[in-house]
Amino acid sequence: MSKEKVVLAYSGGLDTTAMIPWLKETFDYEVICCCVDVGQEEELDGLEERAKACGASKLYIEDIVDDFCDNFIMPCVEAGAVYEHSYLLGTSMARPAIAKKLVEIARKENAVAICHGATGKGNDQIRFELGIKALAPDIKVIAPWRMTDKWQMDSREAEIEYCKAHGINLPWSMGKGYSRDRNLWHISHEGLELEDPSKAPNYSSLLVLSVTPQEAPDKEKEVSITFEKGIPVAVNGQKMKVSDVIRTLNKLGGENGIGIVDIVENRVVGMKSRGVYETPGGTILMAAHDQLEELCLDRETMENKKKLASQLAQTVYEGKWFTPLREAIQAFVESTQQFVTGEVKMKLYKGNIIKNGTTSPYSLYNESLASFTTGDLYDHHDAEGFITLFGLPLKVRAMKLQEVAKSNFDSKIQGMVSEMQKSAKSADK
Repeated sequence: MSKEKVVLAYSGGLDTTAMIPWLKETFDYEVICCCVDVGQEEELDGLEERAKACGASKLYIEDIVDDFCDNFIMPCVEAGAVYEHSYLLGTSMARPAIAKKLVEIARKENAVAICHGATGKGNDQIRFELGIKALAPDIKVIAPWRMTDKWQMDSREAEIEYCKAHGINLPWSMGKGYSRDRNLWHISHEGLELEDPSKAPNYSSLLVLSVTPQEAPDKEKEVSITFEKGIPVAVNGQKMKVSDVIRTLNKLGGENGIGIVDIVENRVVGMKSRGVYETPGGTILMAAHDQLEELCLDRETMENKKKLASQLAQTVYEGKWFTPLREAIQAFVESTQQFVTGEVKMKLYKGNIIKNGTTSPYSLYNESLASFTTGDLYDHHDAEGFITLFGLPLKVRAMKLQEVAKSNFDSKIQGMVSEMQKSAKSADK
């Protein structure tokens, strides 16, 4: 009789490496490893040999970079979704994309369970599991870090010893490093000195994609991005797909110290967490898209879009990608992008993104209207009636306050007169 199968979300790191023999030993599962490529680059090197050496029967390496960029990153860029004013949702967007692929592989392999290596303190457990529940409610989820009765490895050292006891040779030392998550959009850093908010990040050993603004070139770098209906289609006039746009901007942004943020964020589980994020290309792309929308969207649409952007950011951060709410917000955003077409020029200089001119065939900026001269579309005298009506509520309120104040003053004077009359009568007596 064949064994039941579990699909392990495999990164090749220490946690998920130790989980391969642990799943076999604890549940007697056949372990199918699935590494979902969202742009981890060299982190994928040597995974197949490692997974099979640890006891996995099969390893899938699934490249979903373009799906990630087109169907997860771009909806958030078009919306302008930023969590708590700073975080560009790099990990948050990737987790539902990965969950979708894990479910696909689990269905293909007829697996009964999906296992992930997220801890019980973080956001990723929520994002993975909400995605799996939404797409495959019948598949069981195994989260070893929450199963303290069965998963008794409470440290990196314990995991290394466990692997050694099972004949697994590891490429890691006992030393502790930063906890990182990388994809095409960003790389996050947690741990070590970052666990103390009073300490500055050690950027010299921390940064992977970027240099600090201080180390960036003393000369500005010009870049232009062309958009069609809210989607970037070219950088410096060269046509390319979204993933290549991000790769190109990552290089330019990283070289010029763009997109490094040090933030303390509020996790879904209730605690605060400090991390440093490098999002060089994403920061440029978001700024360019905002710059183009300034020309192409009317005021009321922009105001409502900003409100929904904040809601979308929280929705995605909380792992609620596969929900009617996210779909509804995205539908609204897509309707606003029909005329977000044009070219955005910028200068990159030591961590700064400087506007360098924006053009669009759908620009709502009218030079005749914006200038101080009187044109055919605008008569200065029209402003008088507009201000009268626009300010009517303020005027009515002020008149009412004056009326009440006068009434109170008259009452006070009348009271004083009455008191004086009473005093006079008392003196006569």
